[in-house]
Amino acid sequence: MKTIIPMLLAFLMVSVSSCQKNDVEPEKQKFIQLDEKSAQLVEADNAFGLELFQKIREESDEENLMVSPLSVSVALAMAYNGAGGDTKKEMEETLKLNGLTPEQINASYQSLISALQSLDKDVVFEVANAIFYADGFSIKQNFLDINKNVYYAEVESLNFSSSEAVGTINNWVAEKTHDKIKSIIDQLSPLDRMVLLNAIYFYGTWTNEFDENGTHNLPFHKTDGTTLEVPTMSKFEKLPYFSTNLFKAIKMPYGNGQYNMVVLLPVDGQNSQDIIEALSVKNWKNWQASFKMTDRVEITMPRFKYAFETKLKKVLRILGMQKAFDEGLANFSGITDEDLYISEAIHKSYIDVNETGTEAAAVTGLVFTTTGVGNEPPSVPFYVDRPFVYAITENDTGAILFMGEVNHPEYD
Repeated sequence: MKTIIPMLLAFLMVSVSSCQKNDVEPEKQKFIQLDEKSAQLVEADNAFGLELFQKIREESDEENLMVSPLSVSVALAMAYNGAGGDTKKEMEETLKLNGLTPEQINASYQSLISALQSLDKDVVFEVANAIFYADGFSIKQNFLDINKNVYYAEVESLNFSSSEAVGTINNWVAEKTHDKIKSIIDQLSPLDRMVLLNAIYFYGTWTNEFDENGTHNLPFHKTDGTTLEVPTMSKFEKLPYFSTNLFKAIKMPYGNGQYNMVVLLPVDGQNSQDIIEALSVKNWKNWQASFKMTDRVEITMPRFKYAFETKLKKVLRILGMQKAFDEGLANFSGITDEDLYISEAIHKSYIDVNETGTEAAAVTGLVFTTTGVGNEPPSVPFYVDRPFVYAITENDTGAILFMGEVNHPEYD
């Protein structure tokens, strides 16, 4: 996400303290400072992401799910640069982007993602974008330029009638997710004209790792009343904690503490679905402001690793993005003069949480188709022994990078 108007680059400033290169003074921590418009974009992303997560939970029968609100938002923002008329308006409303100009949206995403990727040397956070289009497809140069220069999108024309095109697209996905997600599409139809992709990869080690010798099989009580014996990690840690009559929550930091995993554990008489139903931007902001550093929290938590995939078209329609998927009404005149609509919106994710840290990845693909102890203080128990909700967030911006629910922890 590169070339952009200098005035708009002032949206987001990353404050980086200078570091003396000697053996005495360590590298100082980086921070992100958001101005009004960039903060508005992050709040819009979070509002959209929380609604998206709720609707996917309603539609999915999978016990464990995970989405990356940032991945879906970025992919749709790239497509938004080619939308017009009512299609553009519906995308703005669904993504909560009202009040932001396209230039402000692009500038804020460019700066935000650049800052997120360089925030912590001990956390790997990578974002990649691509546009693959069919040979001979008349695609407008301005659309390509915006996505190349602002979103760093790799752009390549392919012979969509050849099976090698699917392989090229899926190989890009595997490379950008470090082989955690192997593919995004199975085939291309003769009418498909473009595949737009976003991929996110995260790897963070816990600031304070779990001791593998402290992992033992312990019971995990599922909502349906059954019980599993699962490998469960344990440790004591000083970290942010708070509780309500719905859940108790902790923030477990990665690296230098800028990235965290927020774990929301339902209290007795409540369940993870109750937490999901309470998700809203207002509640989320209030919850994040309520955490207090607590000296000694006793954590037990299962290891878990799983993949999830979902088709986004139905959910996005429910959220108000209708015309983009309608071959008779979609307006993507900023991409091409041909009649074009989004025929597929696919999201795949992967997460691995263990004693060392967390590895997570997500890909969003849009297919465009043409018509035709001692004196220590008392410990606070936090036993994750039942279905729970989690999110991976960034401190300064409050951006939700990943969000999930675990009903059946497993670790192969």
